[in-house]
Amino acid sequence: MVSKKFRVIKPEIRVLGVDDGVFTTHAKDLVPVVGVVFRGGYWLDGVMHTNVKVDGFDATERIASMIINSPHHKQLRIVMLDGVTFAGFNVVNIEELNKEAKLPVVAITREKPNLTEIREALKNLPESEERWKTIQSAGEILEVFTSRKNEKIYMQLSGILEEDARKIVKLTSTRSNIPEALRVAHLIASGISKT
Repeated sequence: MVSKKFRVIKPEIRVLGVDDGVFTTHAKDLVPVVGVVFRGGYWLDGVMHTNVKVDGFDATERIASMIINSPHHKQLRIVMLDGVTFAGFNVVNIEELNKEAKLPVVAITREKPNLTEIREALKNLPESEERWKTIQSAGEILEVFTSRKNEKIYMQLSGILEEDARKIVKLTSTRSNIPEALRVAHLIASGISKT
C-alpha cells in the first residue's frame, strides 16, 4: 500500500464521512449507510447513501460504489468511516476501499476497539476467520487528541501518512471530538433508520 502525501492540506479540504444507521439483527435486513461531504469542518456540500446487509459481506463494495458513482467523487480528498464494521459485523476492508475509490481512508472510533471481545463475538457468525482477517488488515489503532484536549479518539489508516491523517482529523473536528462529516453522517443515518 502506498500512502498519499498531501503537499498542502487546505482548510476547505473535501471530506466524506460515512456512517450506518440503527438496525435490528434480522439476517435479511438492509441498513442505511449515509455519506456526508463537508468542506473542512464547516460547510455541508452533499449527501449520498446506500444500503448494506446486516452481518453481510457487501460493505466494502457498496460503499466504494456509492463513492465512485457520486457527483462529488472527483472533489473528494479523503474518506472517513465510523469504524470498520457496519450493520453489525459487515466489515469494510479499508485497503480495498482505498484502492477502489482511489482515496485515502481513515476509520475513526470514539472508543478503542477491544479486539479480544470482537474476536469472541465473531465466533457466532459464519466465515468468522475471514471477518477477523479483514479487521486485522485495518492496521494499527492510533490514538488521536482532537479539538478537546482531554478527549481522545482512535483511527486506522489506509493510503495516507499518519501525520497527514492527524492534521485532517484535527482540522475537521470543529464542533466535537470527531470530524464534522462523521458527526453529521451519524445524525442523518440515525434519523432515517427503521427501528
